[in-house]
Amino acid sequence: MDSHYKTAEQEALEQLDPLSSVPTFQGVVGRLIGWVDTLFTTLAVLALVAIAGTVMLQIAARLFLPFSVSWTEELSRYLFIYMVALSVGVVLRQHRHVSVELFHHILGPRSRAAYQALICLLIAGFAAVVLPYAWQYAQNGTWQTSPTLRVPMLYIFFSTVVMFALLLVYGAIGFLEGLVAIFRSPERTEPEKP
Repeated sequence: MDSHYKTAEQEALEQLDPLSSVPTFQGVVGRLIGWVDTLFTTLAVLALVAIAGTVMLQIAARLFLPFSVSWTEELSRYLFIYMVALSVGVVLRQHRHVSVELFHHILGPRSRAAYQALICLLIAGFAAVVLPYAWQYAQNGTWQTSPTLRVPMLYIFFSTVVMFALLLVYGAIGFLEGLVAIFRSPERTEPEKP
């Protein structure tokens, strides 16, 4: 009974996102990647909750205190930057990034895997090219501090390094998953009749 619901859920997901039919890594490697996904998703959610708390504090301070708290706007901006940087890899892995889906639904399983491998290779290649420059950019923040929080801007600019490093790693994972799926023997996709 559960396998029938999982199959129906998988079919619905494939109709919404055809690239979700490309199989992901299983076993120890799959579990390790899943734990890393959970870690970065949790960190991004914590940043989102902190943004909400910071904005609520700013609103409460404006309404109920005789002075405004000046650092809340800056902190919410930095939290937003890190939320995006921390979630970019998981977004790529789950195919939740912005994409134009003109022909994905007409591709076969191997063509979808090849398409995923190509896109992930391009993204990982771009991230590999940009990553050293992101590190140079982050180093510009060593002699600067933020206006109100007085945090070294190195920590804020380092978000670009985090983002492109995660794009490189997750792009490589997506490329390898697509490559393995291209050469894997086709599996039965239809559910067995009861």
